[in-house]
Amino acid sequence: MRTYIPRGREAEELSVGKNWIVVDATNQALGRLASRVARVLIGKDKPSFTPHLPCGDHVIVINAEKIRLTGNKIDQKVYRTHSGYPGGLKEVAVKRLLPERADWVIREAVLGMLPKNKLRARRAKMLRVYKGDKELARHAGQKPAALAEAK
Repeated sequence: MRTYIPRGREAEELSVGKNWIVVDATNQALGRLASRVARVLIGKDKPSFTPHLPCGDHVIVINAEKIRLTGNKIDQKVYRTHSGYPGGLKEVAVKRLLPERADWVIREAVLGMLPKNKLRARRAKMLRVYKGDKELARHAGQKPAALAEAK
């Protein structure tokens, strides 16, 4: 049996009509949350999923500062960047980042789980991460639904 992939006009019609989904990060493991959010951004849960189209939904992650890291990651996980110059390696422990930039930590985890292709930048724009839940009010016009309701 062959997998049906819509083409042309039909594919464009399927990619229209994106939903807005809210995910509460309170007491959720970072990796599990990131993989669920990446799956929604890609659109894998939709019956109209098409690999070459951005058919995923917009995702709003709230309460990023209440995320949970399992095991010894809080002490051992380190984010590294390099400027390209000798001695240009910078390392920042996640323990130091979480209190002030928890939204960045979640965003990095989700973007790391997206496929590295031409649709990645478009999918990244559909992700919004907020430290608290007060910022959710700015998206009231989009009528976001909770992740469990959206399935």
